[in-house]
Amino acid sequence: MREVVLDTETTGLDPAAGHRIVEIGCVELHHHVPTGRTFQCYLNPERPMPSGAEAVHGLTDAFLADKPLFRDVAGDVLAFLGDDPLIIHNAAFDMGFLNAELAQVERPPLARERAIDTVDMARRKYPGAPANLDALCRRFGIDLADRSLHGALKDARLLAEVYVELLGGRQPGLALASAAVAAEAVRHIDRAPRPHRATPAAEAAHAAFVSRLTDPIWLLP
Repeated sequence: MREVVLDTETTGLDPAAGHRIVEIGCVELHHHVPTGRTFQCYLNPERPMPSGAEAVHGLTDAFLADKPLFRDVAGDVLAFLGDDPLIIHNAAFDMGFLNAELAQVERPPLARERAIDTVDMARRKYPGAPANLDALCRRFGIDLADRSLHGALKDARLLAEVYVELLGGRQPGLALASAAVAAEAVRHIDRAPRPHRATPAAEAAHAAFVSRLTDPIWLLP
């Protein structure tokens, strides 16, 4: 089962107000385990970066000036996402921005039902507790040392760990995987046939032993 953990950084909060995506980060999972495949790109938003957004992710106009436009990478983004479920923290936000960008380049939108929202998962599992990514990382003991600034790929990697914990943690999956591997190994054991018939010498020794017994049961009619 393939899933893609996805995060974006943007120039603001609302694509309808002209805000744009400036970074996309994705992490591939197979059976809830990162495969090591990732996708990451910075984007030129074709507009100035507000100071409030820059304070969140640290991406400046100068840094983004030579980065590709969304239309230049749309095909690569869609190819990495495929048709698989998308794991997103606050899915409405990221899906809204992605679909706004896709609309601008006349591409079909991503179906909302593809998104698995980890905010919703956290709120169902821990009612009343903070459900932001930092709080969930602290709850599960996930290292936040490198998160003084947000980053789409950085946050997608953290979210991949949080997602596994929200599903119940690593150990159940590892136990199931170990059992499956063991079962597969048992099915493929191929042992050579063993000879079970006694040798002529053993049969002669047994006959000599029986001949010395009184009414041995081996000779009863």
